[in-house]
Amino acid sequence: MDINIFNTLSSKKEVFTPLVKNKVGIYNCGPTVYDTVHIGNLRTFVMYDIIRRVFEYNEYFVTQVMNITDVDDKTIKRSQEKKISLEELTRHYETLFISDIHSLNILTPNKLLSARDHIKDMIEMISILLEKGIAYQTKDGIYFSIGLSKDYGKLAKLKIEATDTHTLRERISNDEYEKENPRDFALWKFYTEEDGQVFWDASFGKGRPGWHIECSAMAGRALGPTIDIHAGGTDLIFPHHTNEIAQSEATYDKHFVNYWIHGAFMNVNDAKMAKSKGNFYKLADLENEGISPLAFRYWLLTSHYRSQINFTIEAVKGAQTAFIRFIETFIRLQDISAGHEYEHVHKALEPRDYKKDFLEKVNDDFNTPEALALAWELIKDHTVEAKEKVILLMDFDKILGLGLHAVVNIQKEEIPTEVTVLAEAREKARENKDWEMADAIRKEITDRGYDVNDTDKGFTLKKRN
Repeated sequence: MDINIFNTLSSKKEVFTPLVKNKVGIYNCGPTVYDTVHIGNLRTFVMYDIIRRVFEYNEYFVTQVMNITDVDDKTIKRSQEKKISLEELTRHYETLFISDIHSLNILTPNKLLSARDHIKDMIEMISILLEKGIAYQTKDGIYFSIGLSKDYGKLAKLKIEATDTHTLRERISNDEYEKENPRDFALWKFYTEEDGQVFWDASFGKGRPGWHIECSAMAGRALGPTIDIHAGGTDLIFPHHTNEIAQSEATYDKHFVNYWIHGAFMNVNDAKMAKSKGNFYKLADLENEGISPLAFRYWLLTSHYRSQINFTIEAVKGAQTAFIRFIETFIRLQDISAGHEYEHVHKALEPRDYKKDFLEKVNDDFNTPEALALAWELIKDHTVEAKEKVILLMDFDKILGLGLHAVVNIQKEEIPTEVTVLAEAREKARENKDWEMADAIRKEITDRGYDVNDTDKGFTLKKRN
């Protein structure tokens, strides 16, 4: 069955055609590790996870690559404010990031790349661009000449007027800029005292890379000059992804990305999320409000990734109520299928092919709201036996990622849902060899009066006598 993707470049849905049959290379823009990621970032990372799961469900061999931006303006500034090394700062926040995505049941990318480990690749790209005359040197760094870039701004639908590239150029050294005012951007920033101990030697001068060149170099190294899919938030379309296209295509003389996927913004209480507004939420903040990470994931799945959503504590708590009911219903279906409860089934003359319907929905631009709605239709369908429902829901969860495998054989009437959720989180921590987190969750479960035991089929929970 075809997978249809809304391609930002063409502004329409397209049938996915891989570069190599049955294989797909996906590059995801990862976090800048100068602070804990916020829930808007996490929405994007859940989107990445769904994309990967859909391709794997369709039996593709997936290579998912994500970068860790551990050297840029923000990380350097924050490390100096905290008076710690750049490595100490970024390793700390990278660890917190990994913990957050595990809590959300997000699969760890096949390749998680550090920008600092690929400086050589960036220097090589910049050298090629200098040799081609597309990059030029100034007193403060090496810049990319957008006037010499073919179709610059095509992704962001920018209209670029022809200019005389020999006249004085307008440049921007900042890694990020909001106005849609195309300017020559920095590929390499020459060393200044403000950089402290953060610098590398290159033939064109001592310094450090600009943000945009980092992703181009890492994507090219991991996946080649042309890749199947590149994904990120809509805020990255310009300038970051626009500049990625320009420098990658100028370097390799090849089309950079076949399918661009962008997730929409998340507002908070009908306003843009910002620290200055006091509406800046992190995953830990939700947990402090009594919201489990998997309930937050459930809420995210109720909206299409291209739809702007509005976060409120009340909305997510409402989703958590639905999520708990979903889990409790799943557990009850297990009880029925095990013969613990009587079941009367009205056999349909023409049984519905739920698996086919589910696949059609997720293959239609990763439509999780309709896929989740279908799961509820299955639950309420009295013509399908409980055992078949359990099998199908477990199958659907390969994409939804709600952790149903972790609740198999847990009895609803004995175990509170919040204890089950904790046990699911511990199981995920154990899978990721985060033993410290797993032990901490075990203690929390014990403190609530329950024992958790590990088996080759998962875990069991039992109330302590």
